[in-house]
Amino acid sequence: MATLTEQTSDGYRAMLRGVDPAVADQQLNDKLGIEIVELSPERVVATMPVTGNLQPYGLLHGGANAALAETLGSVAAALNAGPGRAAMGLELSCTHHRAVREGVVTGVATPLHVGRGTVTVDIAITDGRGRRTCTARLTCVVRDQPPR
Repeated sequence: MATLTEQTSDGYRAMLRGVDPAVADQQLNDKLGIEIVELSPERVVATMPVTGNLQPYGLLHGGANAALAETLGSVAAALNAGPGRAAMGLELSCTHHRAVREGVVTGVATPLHVGRGTVTVDIAITDGRGRRTCTARLTCVVRDQPPR
């Protein structure tokens, strides 16, 4: 298991090697302030600031929760897909349990199913006090990466 170290950053960068250089600096994670802090096939953890990700009523935007969940689930699926394989989101569902107005939220993704063609991941998002604010489930399709 990797934690917030160069190993985590290197592991995440290795996953992104297939990203088109023309869009490498346009990643949504950067715009939302998502930081991956733990990375393994069994568990992926990331944080996201509430500030800058609000809806008009001053609450954390549900779409920001969804983007955090999709990021975590996709990374977990990619780590479980294996070499030469790519994971892409197929279906995402989010239930928003509690409003968040400030601080940082933390998402934890754990695979529920790892198969040859799909990976399904459970994502729990909590506030700074450890209270669950969102529960999400992401299913990714897993395919062979096209030749470069």
